[in-house]
Amino acid sequence: MTAKHVDEARQEALLGSLTADYRSAELEPVDRAILDYAVKLTRSPSQIVEEDVAAMRNQGLDDRAIHDICAIAAYYAFVNRIADGLGVELEG
Repeated sequence: MTAKHVDEARQEALLGSLTADYRSAELEPVDRAILDYAVKLTRSPSQIVEEDVAAMRNQGLDDRAIHDICAIAAYYAFVNRIADGLGVELEG
């Protein structure tokens, strides 16, 4: 197996574990902190507390990066709610 095939196999395995349950994926701590925050912001935004932001800061993210993560997660949720609210169906 070539290095390219090994990389592709690793990427496919990571994608599969991310899709099934990101908490079981082999992630860097910073990526785990980002996903923990994005999932919580998506599922229960009123439950976000300073510790959620601090977890990302503790992984070396600055305020700009945290802002961008928040904005992207919030925008994604917004767009999906608009689509759901208007009955938009995905092309299959």
